[in-house]
Amino acid sequence: MRITVVGSINLDMVASAAKLPRAGETVTGATLARHPGGKGANQALAARRLGAEVCLVGRVGDDAMAGEAVALLDAGGVELSEVEVDPAASTGVALIAVDPDGENQIVVAAGANHLVTPEQLPARIETPLIAQLELPVETVEAAVGRAVDFVCVNLAPARPVSDQLLRRADLIVVNETEAAFYGDLLHHGGGRVVVTKGAKGATMYQRGVQMAWATPPHVRAVDATGAGDAFVGAICVALLEGMEPEAALTFACAAGALAATRPGAQPSLPTRDEVESIITAT
Repeated sequence: MRITVVGSINLDMVASAAKLPRAGETVTGATLARHPGGKGANQALAARRLGAEVCLVGRVGDDAMAGEAVALLDAGGVELSEVEVDPAASTGVALIAVDPDGENQIVVAAGANHLVTPEQLPARIETPLIAQLELPVETVEAAVGRAVDFVCVNLAPARPVSDQLLRRADLIVVNETEAAFYGDLLHHGGGRVVVTKGAKGATMYQRGVQMAWATPPHVRAVDATGAGDAFVGAICVALLEGMEPEAALTFACAAGALAATRPGAQPSLPTRDEVESIITAT
């Protein structure tokens, strides 16, 4: 199975603190770590670790952060030939605060990600496609329009998109906040819609009718960063392999739960053996 991911590439700066700050508050005593991230890169590596061959289309800056941002992708076997280096931009950066329960706050400086244009995309995307909304919307719309196979769009972060994109997607993945933003628009197409609910699990719909649901295994959350991206990569791999909806949701929930047990986005992404082991054990 080969998948194309069109998406963002970031370097995450993660501050782990005793609590998350309120508006105007300064929280001290945090520890800092740097991890590769970005929804596109995370989902690409998630799918790769679960058994898919993956090509990532994206952009980084011509700076010292670029090498860090793609290091785990390269080591993990994600094809990076379609990742361009922009000499006039900085590599995307995410500033992440994490509390002891794994809850987080994230601010993203997009950098080179906002310079990924439709001209960078293949004229025709022959493989299944995964896309998110951390790139310019017109680029995501173009990618979806050029895809001739399965299309998954993770509508995150939530922002207005065309009705054509919503109708073309075979699979839409959103969390509860994003689902509230889009409302009934999510269900206007004929594709499947998955709403994730963190530790409460996930539900799959088609044309607004619930068709399956699953809950994750109980784990001790350390850092939720990347858990949603692990879920997206996993649900796509599962459905493309022909798993039934409930089994696919169970597989994806397990992947997301495992990702929450370790710090960082990409370092936390589980392997196929880890996902299957935790499902067997529960």
